[in-house]
Amino acid sequence: MNDGSRHAPVLLEAAIEALAVRQAGTYVDGTFGRGGHSRALLGRLGAEGRLVAFDQDTEAVEHAREIKDARFHIEHASFDTIDERLRARGIEGVDGILLDLGVSSPQLDTAGRGFSFRNDGPLDMRMDTTQGETASAWLARASERDIREVIRDYGEERYAQSIAGAIVAARTQQPITRTRQLAALVASAVRTREPDKDPATRTFQALRIHVNQELARLEIALPKCIDVLNPGGRLVVISFHSLEDRIVKHAMRAAAQPAQPPLRLPLRASEMPAPLVARPARALRPDAAEVAANPRARSAVMRWVERLPSAARAVGAGH
Repeated sequence: MNDGSRHAPVLLEAAIEALAVRQAGTYVDGTFGRGGHSRALLGRLGAEGRLVAFDQDTEAVEHAREIKDARFHIEHASFDTIDERLRARGIEGVDGILLDLGVSSPQLDTAGRGFSFRNDGPLDMRMDTTQGETASAWLARASERDIREVIRDYGEERYAQSIAGAIVAARTQQPITRTRQLAALVASAVRTREPDKDPATRTFQALRIHVNQELARLEIALPKCIDVLNPGGRLVVISFHSLEDRIVKHAMRAAAQPAQPPLRLPLRASEMPAPLVARPARALRPDAAEVAANPRARSAVMRWVERLPSAARAVGAGH
């Protein structure tokens, strides 16, 4: 299959090294995309290794089905269902999980998906086009307040009020259904912008995050990912903006802290609950050479944690 575009995985070698792949281990690629990380993982696994990949995007799933390898399986699902999907396959624990967050290059470059304003297309923005509400449908029904809050909170856009007002006024004249239509509308409402950034960038990011509930899914998924790790297993996460990275950083730090016992419960130091993971590794960013070769790598941040041997898996966790 040729979709006319390629996706260069960011921090590919660093992510695979951080997973410390065991040849006979079981691994999860939570964001298959176009399979760069999955293929690299399969190259490190031995004959007894297993890799389960996840992706919401039906096009990504079709690409995954081109991998004819008995060690590999693709799930058409979001990574926030990791616990139940793995249990359904009889997998109780895994040795590593990789999450490469955000939108892939093929999604951005395909006008029909509606993720980018650079080429005109329908204002869809759904990762999984088989379900859910499109960005266009949401903009047609949402209140001005809801639109403002989404653009402000998920896009960190200081002109959210002006943009929301312009959208609500414009939709009384005609439906907002095209990417370039929305981009022009945003540009008319934004008074100033950084020289190297299109005025619509933050608004498009915000709508994509909202339509796909990206941050909510991430908050749900991270504790589940940590819980399904085997002792010594690692969770590696690559994020691309501050909202994602903040959630990842806080979840990893929380898992590295011992659970707090009830107040006034007398416990010896040896009886204190153990943390689930070792302290998170320092954040890693692409070097100048990678950014020069792939400008979309410039905002990437990678963090990872390792499950401690003393941390017992919670009974019934993830329900």
